Amino acid sequence: MMMTRPAWKSTARYGGLLAAAFLAAVLASLQPELGEGLDHWAYDFMFRSYEPPAWQTQSVILAIDEETLYAYHGVDHLRGPLASAMRSLAAAAPKAIAIDVTLADPGDTRTDDELAAAFAATPRVVLASDMGSGEGWDDPLPKFRASVAALGQVHTEPDSDGITRAIALEKRIGKVRRWALSLEAFRLSRGAAHILESPQDIQVGDTIIPVPKQETDSTRNRNDSRVMRVRYIPADRPHAIPRISLKKLVDDPSLARQCAGKVVFAGLTVVTALHDRLQTPVAPAAQIAGVEINANAFETMAQGLFLTDVAYAWVLLFSLGLVAGAGLAFRYLPGAPAYAAAAAILVLAGAVPYILFIHRLVLPFSMPALSAALGTMAAAGYYYLVIRRDLAVEHAARTRYQQAMQFVTHEMRTPLSAIQGSSELMTRYALNEEKRKQIAQLINTESKRLARMVEVFLSVERLSAGQMELKREPIGVRAMVELCVERVRPLAERKHIAVVIEPVGEDLYLSGDRELMEYACYNLLTNAVKYSPQRTEVTVSARRSEGIVGIAVKDQGIGMDQKEVRQIFQKFYRTRKAEESGEAGSGIGLSIVQQIVEQHDGRIEVTSQPGAGSCFTVVLPAAQAPVENPVERT
Repeated sequence: MMMTRPAWKSTARYGGLLAAAFLAAVLASLQPELGEGLDHWAYDFMFRSYEPPAWQTQSVILAIDEETLYAYHGVDHLRGPLASAMRSLAAAAPKAIAIDVTLADPGDTRTDDELAAAFAATPRVVLASDMGSGEGWDDPLPKFRASVAALGQVHTEPDSDGITRAIALEKRIGKVRRWALSLEAFRLSRGAAHILESPQDIQVGDTIIPVPKQETDSTRNRNDSRVMRVRYIPADRPHAIPRISLKKLVDDPSLARQCAGKVVFAGLTVVTALHDRLQTPVAPAAQIAGVEINANAFETMAQGLFLTDVAYAWVLLFSLGLVAGAGLAFRYLPGAPAYAAAAAILVLAGAVPYILFIHRLVLPFSMPALSAALGTMAAAGYYYLVIRRDLAVEHAARTRYQQAMQFVTHEMRTPLSAIQGSSELMTRYALNEEKRKQIAQLINTESKRLARMVEVFLSVERLSAGQMELKREPIGVRAMVELCVERVRPLAERKHIAVVIEPVGEDLYLSGDRELMEYACYNLLTNAVKYSPQRTEVTVSARRSEGIVGIAVKDQGIGMDQKEVRQIFQKFYRTRKAEESGEAGSGIGLSIVQQIVEQHDGRIEVTSQPGAGSCFTVVLPAAQAPVENPVERT
């Protein structure tokens, strides 16, 4: 079976619906609960699903782990062991050492002096500077600051869901700026004296880090500038950042050889001892220490594995393209191919962000996904409604065709029989001239009657289908009733039924199509005669009241109960007594009458009782009598 596309009536309306779907998707993606949540979920999924090729790490974590804290009785007694470790590391000649331990409070003087001396004897040391609770930086003690090459800020602020996906390479408090600890360690490891800045990136030696300068980062609701996404290395990978326990290094200084030519990040790794318990995309359920985040940030810079955000304009353009694609699919493809194309668009909305992620580009997931989903639903919904409309039109056309056939068998049988019988008489028998004229007249009359029936039916169908306007001409009720009674009188006389016309005023007028109204009146009279016993009476009356005209046809026939009255205007419905009466009929005559009356802004009222006859009253708006033009006398 060949599939066909539906007939679209309003492309502008369809385009407006798609535009509304796109706008709704954009607005929804800007909502933190929905848009940001979807973006974070998709980013973490892609982060865990794809892993770049393994690399040779350039850093080592000097872990202040549980063993170290237990051996030295807590955090307050770590400066002495740290000084010892620094002397061992200095002998191994690492590229840089970053101390992610706050040294802002004074300790034992002798131990502090020992640690300061160890710093001074070790080149390229970076100390941590945190954002204090006051209005300034919480810097290390002056004796420590004077002994090191740089200070680096270690303030970390997770996203709204508690996961740290990026760090700020730059923080300011007032006029004092601090670069990130990992960035300063990277600068020292590359032997760069300064960090070069531009609005779109920063440069350290030969490495360009694509971090645009921004006053605020609205996507994370924080005042970070130059935000860099961190490429984390899961701890269970072969190329994970190696660790050395501070306790073991103090006990075995030869372990320092593992740090030769690398950058060492020293800090607490015991989560229970930290105030900054942080989560990452690689393991959202686990918590890691800040020193591990700084080490991963350094590896991101060292390996050049930068993740760059796609420009917002391209996100909008891609999302718009998805909506347009869904719209075109349902506009120009039939049935299953349209839905297949829509499914491909939905897959594309998820595949493109992943493909770009592999190539180190981050395309937000929420806007394309919502655009594809809402665009597809809008296009598919409109497509469904169009198909339903076309099916309804086709069904209506099929129904009208069936009604036409039934009308032929129901209404045209009598005149066709008369024409056929008369023509047979003329050809079979030798008739005198007078008889031939009578038969010819009968054939002519019945032919005209048949033509009027066809015209009436076609007019009713065109009106129902909205293909023609109803004629509006003054119709004299009295003349119409008398004409219909004369037409039905031969049928009534054969059953000895009297058709009585109660007095009708000359000034009683309707406005409408004369032939259609005559057909409706004639059909009611025919039904009254057909279903009335012999030697009864059918009464026709007309009254005007409060701007309406009521034309009533009352018989003394078989009658109906209330259940039958409610169904009498349904197509093909005939009462049980009507079928038992032996009268031919298909049950569509009253349906046609109802259509005619309703097209004239009227209604039909029925009162009936079984065995006591029925009264059909056509109620229509009254019209003014036509005004005759005065004739000039000569």
